[in-house]
Amino acid sequence: MFKEDLQTFAQHHLLRELSLINSPPAPVISVEGREVLLFASNNYLGLANHPQIKIAAVKAIEEFGVGSGASRLISGTLTPHHTLERDLAQWKGVESCLTFSSGYATNIGVIPSLAKADSLILADRLCHASLIDGCRLSRATLRVFQHNDLDHLKRLLSKRPTHASTLIITEGVFSMDGDLAPLPEIAQLAQEFEATLLLDDAHGTGVMGPTGRGTVEHYGVNPGHLLHMGTLSKAIGSSGGFVAGPKDFVAYLINTSRSFIYTTAPPPAMAAAASAALAIIQQEPQRRIKLWHNREFLYNGIGSMGFQLTNTQSPILPIIVKDPELAVQMSQRLREEGVWIPAVRPPTVPKGTSRLRITVTADHSFEQIELALRALQKVGAALGAL
Repeated sequence: MFKEDLQTFAQHHLLRELSLINSPPAPVISVEGREVLLFASNNYLGLANHPQIKIAAVKAIEEFGVGSGASRLISGTLTPHHTLERDLAQWKGVESCLTFSSGYATNIGVIPSLAKADSLILADRLCHASLIDGCRLSRATLRVFQHNDLDHLKRLLSKRPTHASTLIITEGVFSMDGDLAPLPEIAQLAQEFEATLLLDDAHGTGVMGPTGRGTVEHYGVNPGHLLHMGTLSKAIGSSGGFVAGPKDFVAYLINTSRSFIYTTAPPPAMAAAASAALAIIQQEPQRRIKLWHNREFLYNGIGSMGFQLTNTQSPILPIIVKDPELAVQMSQRLREEGVWIPAVRPPTVPKGTSRLRITVTADHSFEQIELALRALQKVGAALGAL
């Protein structure tokens, strides 16, 4: 059974394999003994290997140990967890915050607590797999609206059963396309129809907005009008997930969210590292400024070659090549040129939209970006993608 399925994946150019990396996340990494430029990391601000954050993690290990030893409700809530949740709530401008072991665990724990079997969930078509899985676990009625289509969302809201508890779910920055949700308009619809809005801002946190507080800040939306989900593993450079909102909401999750209740608390070192990262994000705005300078340089370079980019508005720059075989070939040839850009294929993205998913960070130099652009030009021309 397994062998046959693997052969089928390979025949359709959809087989995935792991690559062993022998170095920390950085613009230049060592992959199986060879150095390559990495344009495939969500470490947007370059904090995952920051000296101050490593010191904070080591100090937490020395004081609190490696593992938490228990779930949060038993005896696993340690000082670094409490400190991080306080820091996140202050930073996001909300009353309270709760952290989880991962972003995935956050979504599959929060959504079933918000929506029951008699609820209605309206989710954007391009929502992340963890959001969809959370919807399925809730056993609520799920309706999908076309990507960023406000008219479709409004029609679905208008047709809902009378007094049905309704949850609207969208990402702030969509992870595979790099575009933004029309958040002010969605928030307005949520208020108009008395629905709850859950925003997955995993790729917006630390990146979007004048001070990096996320898509909510980018648009100037009142943070009290929605519930925020985010991760600690991308711009924040640590590991874990969180949800932020009213104090009563967080208290409710502590009592109902299965992925929070029935798992060991995250390592205290990860919480301490995340708190240190939040401080650096606020103290060093030049990191985010450099990220956006790099993003514009790379975006303009790719666009000038004639590649088909998505409607991206973020440091995620996907080149659409449609055919999964071509995407794999381009990724392999780029690796030979010393540039790591992954091929993303179905089922991660819809059929016919296979792509090279490029991400840029604050740590990339202009020279490294120029090298990547030259490699893209060479490989694209050689394989007929231009």
